[in-house]
Parts: sequence; structure tokens; C-alpha cells
Amino acid sequence: MKRFKLTIEYDGGPYVGWQRQDNGPSVQEAIETAITALCGEDQRLQTAGRTDAGVHALGQVAHFDMEAEFSADTVRDALNKHLRPHPISILEAQEVSEEFHARFTAKRRHYLYRIICRRAPLALERGRAWQVFRPLDVAAMHDAAQVLIGKHDFTTFRATQCQSDSPVKTLDAINVFESAGEIHVTTNARSFLHNQVRSFVGSLKLVGDGKWTKQYLQDALEAKDRTRCGPLAPPHGLYLHHVDY
Repeated sequence: MKRFKLTIEYDGGPYVGWQRQDNGPSVQEAIETAITALCGEDQRLQTAGRTDAGVHALGQVAHFDMEAEFSADTVRDALNKHLRPHPISILEAQEVSEEFHARFTAKRRHYLYRIICRRAPLALERGRAWQVFRPLDVAAMHDAAQVLIGKHDFTTFRATQCQSDSPVKTLDAINVFESAGEIHVTTNARSFLHNQVRSFVGSLKLVGDGKWTKQYLQDALEAKDRTRCGPLAPPHGLYLHHVDY
């Protein structure tokens, strides 16, 4: 039995999310179907993070076990063949030890959120970034975001349906900066609550609009009250960027 680690890129737009669900197609289902087509085995993928509907990935990680004797390069190329025409790409397949687990051995997850500020509609980036129709104060957003770093009770920035045992998480870093005409919000931590990053971005957008101050964001964090969160940023601007092991 071989264990393979997959590094995966996908457009989350057509899917109900990573995880298999009864209400529509999922990324997990598409890849598992490709695995069955490759080796005839019914295998289940374990993943580093269950992205929501519409959320993209540049470096999602998953693993599965397979009895068939294939090389890592063959697994990569064959899965990509069977995945066509899905907007899913296996960037790398790597044979790993049985001790590797895509979720439990992950040390840190990195997310990217993209915002494009302009009046004209998005053509090439539609569905891949959040369009905001007025300029935002990027410096104010970055400065305010620093109050989120560290170990906190993030109830304010946690979805009501979040299944995590505790709202307490440690945020290692969050940065807001301009890059090639876009605003990028990057953040990383060992793990995140459901909707935590989108909640951060929605609240930071209010800071960029001048509607919230850094102190208001601090107060919202300390309130531990979901009703104090800003509007949830749309999913199509969010990317699981990569995972550290």
C-alpha cells in the first residue's frame, strides 16, 4: 500500500466546496472519481482544509492510499487526464510515509484574499477577486489588522455553524498590502475557524472605507460577539495559498 500526497490547484466557482455533499459537485468527489478511474479503487481523500463553496486553492494538500503500483509522476499525470475538463489541477504527487497526514501533520495554513478596487466591471478576474468600487486605505487596514495577531477568542469572527471545539486560535501573521494594482490580505496560522479569514477581510474593508477604526476592530474582537463582525467578504476572493509541513 502506497500513500500519496497531492498538491492541488482549483477554481472553486463550480463547486459546493471541497467536501463531498449531497447538494452539488465537490472538488473532493471529482478527484476521488479520477482516482477510481486510475486504479479501480474506492479511496477517500484526507485534506489539509475544507474550503467553502466558491473558494479557490493554489496549493491545497490531500493524501490517499493506493494498492496499485504506480509512480508519483504517473499518478499526477493520470489524475490530470481523468480530471478533464474540471478546473482542477494536480500540481504534484509525492509518495510519502504512512506517518504523513494532510490534516493532522500540517504545521501552518496560508491564505490569500484578493481585492480589486475599480469602477469598471471585472472581465478576466470576475469570480476570482472581490471588486470594491472605491479606493481603500491600505495602510489603515494593515495597521488595524495587527490587533488580530496572537492567541485570542475569535468568536466575533467565527461562523455560527463552525464545528471547531473552541473559538480560541493563534493567528501567526496577517498583512495587507498593494500588489500589481490589487489589495492582498495574507494570513497564516496552524488552523482557522469556519469563515474566519472572510470575516477578517469583511471587517478590514470597513476600516479601509473609514467606517471603522483600529480601536473599533479591537473592541469587536474583545466583545466575542458574532454580531460585532463586519459583513462577510465574498468567497471568490479567497485562496488557500499553501500548507506547511
